[in-house]
Amino acid sequence: MKRYSFFSLLLLLALSACKTESLSTTKQADTIQPAPSVTENINQLRLTQWTQLIGWEADELLPAWNTFMQSCTTLKRQPNWQAVCTKASMLEQANEQTIRLFFESQLAPYQVFNSDGSDTGIITGYYEPLLQGSKKSTEKYRFPIYSPPDDLLVIDLGNALPDFKNLQLRGRLEGRKVVPFYSRAEIEKGIPTLKNRELLWVDDRVALFFLHIQGSGRIQLENGEIIKVGYADQNGHPYVSIGSLLVQRGELPLEKASMQGIKQWGVQNPEKLTELLHQNSRYVFFRLLPDSLTGPLGSLGVPLTAGRSLAIDPRVVPQGAPVFLSTTWPNSDKSLNRLMVAQDTGSAIKGGVRADFFWGFGKEAENQAGKMKQNGKMWVLLPKDMTIPPHSK
Repeated sequence: MKRYSFFSLLLLLALSACKTESLSTTKQADTIQPAPSVTENINQLRLTQWTQLIGWEADELLPAWNTFMQSCTTLKRQPNWQAVCTKASMLEQANEQTIRLFFESQLAPYQVFNSDGSDTGIITGYYEPLLQGSKKSTEKYRFPIYSPPDDLLVIDLGNALPDFKNLQLRGRLEGRKVVPFYSRAEIEKGIPTLKNRELLWVDDRVALFFLHIQGSGRIQLENGEIIKVGYADQNGHPYVSIGSLLVQRGELPLEKASMQGIKQWGVQNPEKLTELLHQNSRYVFFRLLPDSLTGPLGSLGVPLTAGRSLAIDPRVVPQGAPVFLSTTWPNSDKSLNRLMVAQDTGSAIKGGVRADFFWGFGKEAENQAGKMKQNGKMWVLLPKDMTIPPHSK
């Protein structure tokens, strides 16, 4: 196997971290971390007026309020948010009028910009899938869902190199050298350290592949029992869009490079499927989640809310903050203007005006998420006393 020096691996990681995704179905959850109190790229936020938020006055805020209160279970430990969350918890009558007054009196809207100064970006969607599975390997259920192996190393680069803040290196030891962890192709062929790490087995490898992309899901056993699984870790390889590859190869037109289109292509081209899936060498490991969770856990560490939780780039938008989103419904020009809450992140969600809209669980959520790739604008709502430097043009 090709070996890499430690600093070569750092360079590879830095380069792979710069890769972004251009098609829908991009969700890949990152490790759960505390929400940062300030962002790295704060010059991409510009203070504005409430009247500039497209559709703010027409949105129903109560669903977002309940989602924001979930965020406050984490945010209240941060100095910038402590007073806001305390006042929110004391709101006696949470109705549309009092909630709107609270947000407008306690928070200030900042429009989000891209690094090039533009104010429009891509909004995609993700969801919580349902797979059919078993606790045992059988001829039907032969595709494993793995928990993280013991030999997977996770090295926080920021502890040693400030320039690599919030970047982690994943690999394994080979002798005295750190080498990249096994790729998707190598894992699927079988590696010793994943023996007995199977959580469950499922019957559909394409559905399992998209479970890796979504980052969480539910597995229905033959007896009807539902088991929830969520992201635990990943192998450190860069994410590659198989939808983009199919478009580049002329296998699918761009307008059909949705999750549904990719699945249909796999049914029609089974002999090409393995090679295609292996082009995305990233592999995700899972953990079992409590049945009591109301939704999958986002990177903020709280359950996600269908239609109100958003995955963002935490280098620009602080996790836990309310975000007003102005976009359109999937494959439509119908306006979708809604207050969301930044409760998740994703390896493909990079940049200022870039977000993943959580649609929830079920077939309708799958349908909406799979075809969502819309233009949008974003405003993040931050405490009025939180100091944000002037926008750099």
